[in-house]
Amino acid sequence: MDGHDWLAQRFEEHRTRLRAVAYRMLGSASEAEDAVQESWLHLSRTDTDGIENLGGWLTTVVARVCLDMLRSRRSRREEPLTVDQSERTLAVDPEAEAVLADSVGLALLVVLDTLTPAERLAFVLHDLFGVPFDEIAPIVGRTSAAARQLASRARRRVQQAGPYPDSDPARQREVVDAFLSASRGGDFEALLAVLDPDVAVRADGTAVQTGADREIRGASAVARSFAGRARHAVPALVDGSAGAVWAPGGQPRVVFGFTIRHGKIVEIEILADPEYLREVELTLDG
Repeated sequence: MDGHDWLAQRFEEHRTRLRAVAYRMLGSASEAEDAVQESWLHLSRTDTDGIENLGGWLTTVVARVCLDMLRSRRSRREEPLTVDQSERTLAVDPEAEAVLADSVGLALLVVLDTLTPAERLAFVLHDLFGVPFDEIAPIVGRTSAAARQLASRARRRVQQAGPYPDSDPARQREVVDAFLSASRGGDFEALLAVLDPDVAVRADGTAVQTGADREIRGASAVARSFAGRARHAVPALVDGSAGAVWAPGGQPRVVFGFTIRHGKIVEIEILADPEYLREVELTLDG
């Protein structure tokens, strides 16, 4: 197998995810396929020796391509793309059909059409695909805190429209309350019950300086880390989503953001960056 064939094979291993990202970004099966093909052209012209994480690199490339396509729509003063339902469910092959069948649905795509390109990218990459804000920030040309705010604004719009079950604050609250209760009580099994097997905990730079781990991955490791802790964290709405905050003397010092999918926690963010704390909208429960 020559180098080109080997690279093509590696690309095919990531095609399903790339198409899923592009479809949710663009809302069109045909345009998503165009974006994926463009990402292949980028890869084929690139020296791959320095690429450590090909999947992450390709996700960034296809996201940039989609962002350019969305911005081009707006610059031409076009209305948000409205795609006939038959195209939204059309797949170019059986693999694509399976990807679109697993989509969060047509109602969410309609809501996403109302967002700015940067908001849509931040929400899709983070909330639907778990890409950290540190990686989203350079794509949209913002700081990590600003990228987080883009996703938060998009999330509120999604919640207001109400088509996406995991965006329901009441359901989020149940999951976060169960997590906090299990954490305070040191109940390892109860923690595992609310954590996705591939859950990740990520701390920003300020939190790391105060002793937090930069990243913890996997349900068992996260459960061990939080068992018997979180005693001083209180439930809160964080930019409209269920979360928690440590606020000694009423002054927020650390915010805990939760990303929930299918009733399980897939990401916990530990956020202490002063810039973020100045911008975040917090409402303490009760």
